[in-house]
Amino acid sequence: MDYQAQAPMMQYIGVGPRFLAALIDIIIIAIVGGILGAVLGAQQSGISGALSGILALAYFIVMEATQGATVGKMVVGLKVVRVDGAPISWSESVIRNLLRIIDGLFAYLVGAIIIWTSPMKQRLGDKIAKTVVVKSR
Repeated sequence: MDYQAQAPMMQYIGVGPRFLAALIDIIIIAIVGGILGAVLGAQQSGISGALSGILALAYFIVMEATQGATVGKMVVGLKVVRVDGAPISWSESVIRNLLRIIDGLFAYLVGAIIIWTSPMKQRLGDKIAKTVVVKSR
């Protein structure tokens, strides 16, 4: 009899649910960016835009490193884990989210194509960080 623990079966998530989660996150980021823009005023729109970009990247990194999911992913019932099913670390979160720059090219078409052609439905950031997006419930 084999007493070795088996890795839980994970349901890898494709483009549709990930898009819905990203849409929710973009709305949250846009609201925060709008407030930031209103506080800084029109004269500081360049600074406001740069700060909004940095805050957006920080949002994804911090939420996924600490919670395993952004608010959008939580609402949709998704989470980011290592390929072995373990929670991701800060370094994995930083890697996968910095690579959003490439995955996000052409309105995330690059990321979508990579997900569609990946057996584990990983975008480039996931492949490099060795992470996957799975169903959390």
